[in-house]
Amino acid sequence: MKKSDLSEFEIQDQEFKLRIKRDVGGRTASAPVAAPAPATVAAAPVAAPAPAPAAAPVAADPNVKVITSPMVGTFYATPSPESPNFVAIGSNVKADSVVCIIEAMKVMNEIQSELSGTIVECLVASGTSVEFGQPLFRVKVG
Repeated sequence: MKKSDLSEFEIQDQEFKLRIKRDVGGRTASAPVAAPAPATVAAAPVAAPAPAPAAAPVAADPNVKVITSPMVGTFYATPSPESPNFVAIGSNVKADSVVCIIEAMKVMNEIQSELSGTIVECLVASGTSVEFGQPLFRVKVG
């Protein structure tokens, strides 16, 4: 946590929650919590906001499809910190175009579009954690 300059870290899934805090004075004061957590309480604040914006416009425009995350990991919009984004709003993509990288267990996985069309919205900020099936991009096809 010192190396990454983190003062607090929390991860949760349907069955457990882990939270670690570091004292600002440099001493490590970790408080791990591993306890059953209700799935509706733990997952709702994280998962509900992302699909909601994507669901309403998709219903309004049947030509807008969503690229979802095929795995759990950390989303990166660029191949390296000094490189430009793989795609941006207005970028044309093909079914085999790389749109992002998801890091899972120290492995960088290139994620391909699987759709041909134009990127209309990026739903995730670079460097954030994503879940399996979480919407990443909205693409206008056709």
